[in-house]
Amino acid sequence: MSEIKRLVLDVLKPHHPTVIELTRRLATLRGISGVTCTLEEVDRETESIKITIEGLSIEVEQVEEIIAECGAVIHSVDSVSAGKKIVEEVETPQDH
Repeated sequence: MSEIKRLVLDVLKPHHPTVIELTRRLATLRGISGVTCTLEEVDRETESIKITIEGLSIEVEQVEEIIAECGAVIHSVDSVSAGKKIVEEVETPQDH
C-alpha cells in the first residue's frame, strides 16, 4: 500500500488547547516531517483551522486521535497525496 505524504484537513477546535499546542503534538508523530496550522476563522467558542501535514508515512488514524484528544473535529479532508512523491495540482483552462 502506498504511504500518505501530504494531508490537508479542515478542522474545528475549541480555543484551548492553542493552535501552537495542537501543531506541536501533531509534529511529534512518527512519519511526520512538518505541520502547518493556519487560523481561518474565530468565533466566540471555536476556531476553524486548516492543518497541512507532510511526511514520509503519515498515519491518518494517529492524526485523527490527536485531533480528537484536543477536543477538535475534522470537518473535511481537503487534500491527500500518496505515492513515491507529492504531485502538485496543475491549473487548467477549465479552472478559470
